[in-house]
Amino acid sequence: MLKVKEFLDSKTVKKDVGEETYLTWRETISYALGRGAQGMFTSMTGSKYLNYFLTNILLVRFNDPMGLASKIRLYCGIFDAINDPMMGIVVDKTRTKEGQMRPYIKRSPWFIALVMILFFLGIPNGFPDWACIAWTTFLFVGLDVTYTAFDIPMGALAFAITPNGIERTKLYGVSSIVRSVSGVLPGLFVACAGWLPYFNTHTSKAYLTGGIVSALGIIIFTRFTFKNTKERTVHHEDAPSIKECFKLLFKNRPLLMLFIANLLFILVKVTNQISFYFVADLMFTTKYNVFIDVITFPGFLIAGIGVPKLVEKLGEKSDPRKFYRICCIVAIAAHILFAITCYNGYINKAPGAVVSLPVGILTVIFTGITAIPLECKNLMQKEMEAETVDYIEWKTGTRVEGIMLSIMSFTGKIENSVSSAIGLAILAATGYIAHTEGSMIQNSQTNMALFLMTTILPAVGYALMLIPMAFYNISGKNHHQMIEEIKARHEAKI
Repeated sequence: MLKVKEFLDSKTVKKDVGEETYLTWRETISYALGRGAQGMFTSMTGSKYLNYFLTNILLVRFNDPMGLASKIRLYCGIFDAINDPMMGIVVDKTRTKEGQMRPYIKRSPWFIALVMILFFLGIPNGFPDWACIAWTTFLFVGLDVTYTAFDIPMGALAFAITPNGIERTKLYGVSSIVRSVSGVLPGLFVACAGWLPYFNTHTSKAYLTGGIVSALGIIIFTRFTFKNTKERTVHHEDAPSIKECFKLLFKNRPLLMLFIANLLFILVKVTNQISFYFVADLMFTTKYNVFIDVITFPGFLIAGIGVPKLVEKLGEKSDPRKFYRICCIVAIAAHILFAITCYNGYINKAPGAVVSLPVGILTVIFTGITAIPLECKNLMQKEMEAETVDYIEWKTGTRVEGIMLSIMSFTGKIENSVSSAIGLAILAATGYIAHTEGSMIQNSQTNMALFLMTTILPAVGYALMLIPMAFYNISGKNHHQMIEEIKARHEAKI
């Protein structure tokens, strides 16, 4: 136990990196558990599984469940995205003994858990059609609002926990691994339903079980985050006004470039939103869902371990924007190769036939390969988001983690909602046939749409993302200089 305590109390970055270091392993792991709670939520409510739950279980009684689900996700998602900047301003204006972010991390998980369980319990028996739509929409908004009250403070805490870019990258790396492990568990259980006799014919119960597990995990994990983390950044005694918060956004060029890149990332995100349909209706067997989910874990592991080690090794020479661009280029090549290799095996197979074993194996392999640049890009982007907060403080003297983080969270919500709406709308336009259990033979247009949205569309998205990244104006070297100048200003005021 003594050795464990010594490890937890030791610094995550032990060598001299030219900047002061702060984080211990205890604080890093505790923050990562909070990210794990986020992963458990998004695994059940922000991914491909939710779309399938909506169209083939919750709204299956309607004539056009695909179109109805698309509208609900789009409109609720737009509301949720607008809600993010509001929460960001609330965080920036918060001044308590517990800090700016930690009070929300302490309390909001209880509300998240309650709404999640209600959602997966399904629509009460005897509800007329209008009440079914109203109940579903109400709970959808409830999921969005309660999660935003946790997500914004959780993300902003990473910006406040340390000003050291190398420490932050390691923090994100550990968090990425913990989030991927904890996040995959409830979703993986739903995926495994195809292998279990009871849940294979009672899919709704698999969703409810996954929702309950997620709700409990969220409450437990966030206790560690609240208890063991510390906010270290310096803020003005007076909270900035709402008008001042929004003014700062327009002075932040690098944040604008990340914002545009995230909007273009919607095209990449469509792949994940229709993944369950791809497996069920094009591969024609849901049993592959387990392998599709598990194979993405090496991407999290490589990103979580490899990227921080690379950044620590490079030190001041590390340049997140260059790394981001390389990830996009590698992802483009992988998706195009996926399309070329597997086209014949999917498009020319007999209708209703299970995909051949070689093509199935190739699909799993390419899913794993494309996850590597994706997760490396996602992890590095977290540090770039933190850089934009440092940038505006360096430029104006005012630090506002909440509103800056909320803009990125805003685009993340837009990504999920719009990409989901796009995927569902395309499937509806091609004549997708909804089904409750088992497989249904889809037409050739739907099959082609599923294939293109899985292979070519993400390659197009990554290519477009390279454009705003050409105008991102923070390099590794000038970020280090910004941190030194900010630190000197604080010391001069003491």
